[in-house]
Amino acid sequence: MSKHKIFTWPVRVYFQDTDAGGVVYHASYVNFMERARTEWLRTHGYSNAGMMQELGVMFVVRSMKLDYLRPALLDDMLDVTAQIAEVGRSRLTLMQTVRREEELLTTGEVHLVCVSKETFKPVSVPEALRSQWKV
Repeated sequence: MSKHKIFTWPVRVYFQDTDAGGVVYHASYVNFMERARTEWLRTHGYSNAGMMQELGVMFVVRSMKLDYLRPALLDDMLDVTAQIAEVGRSRLTLMQTVRREEELLTTGEVHLVCVSKETFKPVSVPEALRSQWKV
């Protein structure tokens, strides 16, 4: 179990997030999780644009594993979480969930790589972030 704090971001399900039956389309969960990761990063002092400008780096998704357990529906209010599971030299693993109140709907494991803004080649996670993410 990670000792890192769980970050939670609220998301409302809009019509554009659903299929014809009012069920959240599977790819919409990727968007929900991206929003939560973006806002989680802000709690550490950086927007995506700010990180690129100030540190010359960005995080890109290397891989993502999602498990869909229960459907979210049109107009649901969801809580999307992000929590650090592991920090490597240039990689970061986050565990994410999507819940409707206490009901777990989706789980995700997201592997990010820190890359240079200029070359898109892996670089070390900046110390300004790494120091905040120590266990």
